[in-house]
Amino acid sequence: MHASQGKGAGLGLALVSALAFGGSGVAAKPLIQAGLDPLHVVWLRAAGAALVLLPVAWRHRALVTRRPALLAGFGLLAVAGVQACYFAAISRIPVGVALLVEYLGPALLLGWVRFVQRRPVSRAAAVGVVLAVAGLACVVEVWSGMSFDVVGLLLALGAACCQVGYFVLSDHGSDGEEPADPFGVIAYGLLIGALILTAVARPWGMDWSVLAGSAGMNGTDVPAALLLGWVVLVATVAAYLTGVLAVRRLSPQVAGVVACLEAVIATVLAWVLLGERLSVPQTLGGAVVLVGAFIAQSSTPKKAAAAPVAQGGGAAAGAPADLSAESSPARP
Repeated sequence: MHASQGKGAGLGLALVSALAFGGSGVAAKPLIQAGLDPLHVVWLRAAGAALVLLPVAWRHRALVTRRPALLAGFGLLAVAGVQACYFAAISRIPVGVALLVEYLGPALLLGWVRFVQRRPVSRAAAVGVVLAVAGLACVVEVWSGMSFDVVGLLLALGAACCQVGYFVLSDHGSDGEEPADPFGVIAYGLLIGALILTAVARPWGMDWSVLAGSAGMNGTDVPAALLLGWVVLVATVAAYLTGVLAVRRLSPQVAGVVACLEAVIATVLAWVLLGERLSVPQTLGGAVVLVGAFIAQSSTPKKAAAAPVAQGGGAAAGAPADLSAESSPARP
């Protein structure tokens, strides 16, 4: 009974996280169209969330000496790495192609578990990944504007690897006699990620006046500050927190497949709020992703029977967060 309740809570948290991450695009895209550089939106997202969580970071300051590798890895990979690689990738290849490669993360995670750690992978999780990836190809319409750029594809693959790091490190924080508090991990991860992104985005050149005005959302003017607040508080703080808690209640591979729903949610919200219409292949692809996620979640979590994914078989703690399915910042 308790295991079933824990799994249900984990699935609920994973869905909330996917909804929060997926909803970031409809808020970030108007800011970009109003004049902000995409990288500046990414920096505002990480820096704003880090500022909000400063009291949390102070409360859990013991983590700096107790789990420094976990915090550094989370900030480097789950926050800064996936976003920097994603934006570098979409500067060279179509957004849809970059997203599809990035969301190969759950498949790569299964490979890590099966071939590196030599742990069994459930058939449901494997089938769910295959269906989710196939559905995502339709959601992002990967065939539109297809072009081959080796560097761009490698950068997108880097984003996928960083996404794997998000799930691995989220799971790794729950190991040991004294698990790392998820609030603390996220707070320090965002602080470290914001520092790294500062060097990449160079926010001193940002047009700050955009934040004092309004941004258009499907013909409606919305205060830019309100949109930024959504990106920071919902699409970052709430999204990362519920995502990490979901991974700790589910197996990382199952949580990874459920995370594929972010692309579907982002596409639907863009249709409803931004007027970006869905094509028939996108609608069918979204249905396939839902089926894949449903099959994958039927996999029984192995928390009680096995060590965390980041343990065993190698130095996983040192191995390796959109946001959504459009040209705005993407997560983990």
